[in-house]
Amino acid sequence: MHSLELNKIAGALLGTLLFVMALGIIADGFFARHKLEKAGYALAGFVDSHGAGQAAAAAPDTPLPVLLAKADAKKGEGAAKVCTTCHTLEKGGADKPTGPNLAGVVGRKMGSTGYAYSDGMKGMGNEWTYENLNKFLTNPKSLVASTKMSYAGERDPAKRADLIAFLRTISDGAPPFPTP
Repeated sequence: MHSLELNKIAGALLGTLLFVMALGIIADGFFARHKLEKAGYALAGFVDSHGAGQAAAAAPDTPLPVLLAKADAKKGEGAAKVCTTCHTLEKGGADKPTGPNLAGVVGRKMGSTGYAYSDGMKGMGNEWTYENLNKFLTNPKSLVASTKMSYAGERDPAKRADLIAFLRTISDGAPPFPTP
């Protein structure tokens, strides 16, 4: 091989690299990226335990008795359709492999049905009061850290109140809502 052929090969490689670099610079000019205000995208139902969630938690909440007084069980029934992925809602219904039957949950002892609850839930010993339901539906792991429930929680207090009002309608002998 002559040195002239090596020079041609080297020139072709360098020319190709130069062309690719120039093409990249031109493409960056046409397809300029804008900088995001905040990294990532907002996900519905996501509870942020760092930063934004703390700011939301610092905001004063409407007391639960006031929310329950305005609650609509029909809206809560619609919201409960999401729950049927893992739970049954019929009185006398069977537990699903992923969650217990929720009929009669209001006033029931936590972890007391035949469902295979986590040890944390079995050890709670509390009842499903309106306050406990509200806290659990806001963020299940805030009440029972070792819960099997993968639901992230409902941020909207009015939607939680509607859901609690619906759960009350399918719970025989549920206590009346607390007065505001």
